[in-house]
Amino acid sequence: MDNDDLQRGKPTNHKVFGEDIDVLAGDALLDFAFEHVAVSTVGVALGLVTGQVVDINSEGLTDVGLDHLEFIHVHKTAALLEAAVVLEAILRGGCDEDEDVERLWKFARYIGLLFQVVDVILDVTKSSKELGKTAGKDLLADKVTYPKLIGIEKSKEFAEKLRSDSLELLQGFDSEKAAPLISLANYIAYRQN
Repeated sequence: MDNDDLQRGKPTNHKVFGEDIDVLAGDALLDFAFEHVAVSTVGVALGLVTGQVVDINSEGLTDVGLDHLEFIHVHKTAALLEAAVVLEAILRGGCDEDEDVERLWKFARYIGLLFQVVDVILDVTKSSKELGKTAGKDLLADKVTYPKLIGIEKSKEFAEKLRSDSLELLQGFDSEKAAPLISLANYIAYRQN
């Protein structure tokens, strides 16, 4: 979606295989994901495309607030992580109570938002070499971001609050089973690219 030539220091699929094959591979993977969700789980809906569309349509807008930005991110990375975390827990029998599912859902939403906040902080504070992708693309595309709306320092504070709140939601779960989720939250919070 961001048409970058590099991701994490490696050429992106459209550069390696061509745009036509990259688009077809994405279509096939999306179809497979929906097939898997539909066959395996009742009542689950993902909002990943919605967030991406609103994000694209919000470029250059000047009257966008924090609620609008949160909507975008909740319906992008957060939706993806919600599905992964909650479905995994349900399918493996790790959630006995609806309350546990709700806590995992919130955890995943928080780390999805955390990912986006950290991503835009890195986009404006790191070089292309450090990121392994083109730095400053959000600024050039005039995207709505947390740093744009509340500044870098408040964005960093918000990221730490999301990390802390997400980890608090895991209290009470078996510590061994929660360890990968704790590691994931910390990785997202402290990643450098």
